[in-house]
Amino acid sequence: MKYIVQLSRIFTGILFIISGFIKLNDPLGFSYKLEEYFGSDVLNIEFLIPYALGISVIVVVFEVVLGVFLLIGYKPKFTVWSLLLMIIFFTFLTFYSAYFDKVKDCGCFGDALKLTPWESFTKDVVLLVLTLILFIGVKHIKPIFSKLPTTVIALLSFIASLWFGYHVLMHLPSIDFRAYAIGKNLPEQMETPEDAQKPILEYTWTFNVDGEEQEIVTNGSYPTVDGEFIGVETKTIDEGYTPAIQDLSIESEDENLTDYFLGKEKLVMITMYNVTKGEAEGMAKLKPFTDEAIKKGYTVIGLSSSGPADKAQIKADYNLNFDIYLCDEKVVKTIVRANPGVIVLNTGTVTQKAHWNDLDDIEL
Repeated sequence: MKYIVQLSRIFTGILFIISGFIKLNDPLGFSYKLEEYFGSDVLNIEFLIPYALGISVIVVVFEVVLGVFLLIGYKPKFTVWSLLLMIIFFTFLTFYSAYFDKVKDCGCFGDALKLTPWESFTKDVVLLVLTLILFIGVKHIKPIFSKLPTTVIALLSFIASLWFGYHVLMHLPSIDFRAYAIGKNLPEQMETPEDAQKPILEYTWTFNVDGEEQEIVTNGSYPTVDGEFIGVETKTIDEGYTPAIQDLSIESEDENLTDYFLGKEKLVMITMYNVTKGEAEGMAKLKPFTDEAIKKGYTVIGLSSSGPADKAQIKADYNLNFDIYLCDEKVVKTIVRANPGVIVLNTGTVTQKAHWNDLDDIEL
């Protein structure tokens, strides 16, 4: 039992640290995922949505710290109890999401590793089993150092996690796992190769045969049945190949200008998923930055999901000298984790990105 506990301790501790660090690298992204869970069509606890970012930081810091606590053997009973309660909650969440098909990606590993709802649930079941082993064998979890070094390491892990979370919120994720990372070519990320795997669908046909309903399952072909057709339902067995970027669209009131702008050699995009929620200090920095970019030959545009009235108002309030085009809110949030944020492209390839705090770091 002792050796099983130690193996479970090492595996669980490392997995919690890795999972927590990936989310801590992008707490804003994890908060967006929590907002999705809190929404009316999932858990229906919308009153928590305004606190999603704070909850995000607390959860991911706690996740990293508990992983460290477990590895070094700091306060074993507190650590194991905390791990057990956390994994029970996440197991329920992923089961609910998978069974009711509510959230397509749990966000367990941020943008670094996408898991289907059932894969997420399976991962949590494995962790639950390992945590139960730790719970039963908690007496075998001993500190690997003496009391003072163990306490110091535990405290430093907490301070370092808090600092790192604050740092990436005030700037950008240190590691960018998204399809809009520096060096990525957006048109290429949007393409589907000719030899890409096609979706696999299952068709369930319903017929009235001699007064009784009969169901026939095919891969799409119409079945040969001597009866009256009633209806058909489709089920996706395998989604096949999906491009890394599926929903990027830059639109005016009249047309889709995505290809036009992604073909520009010197393009600066100011991302503001909601102009009314933009950080006032950041919005005030846009005018001198964008004016300088325009002087140096850049095409400058804004991307936002806000309505025409709000966009016109924000342009007037800050005397902005560029047009703001329509883009889906989720896409804008994904492009740059800041409101406002900046992304610089050359014929569709991302060359620079910045949080509004770091506008001075953009080289024009």
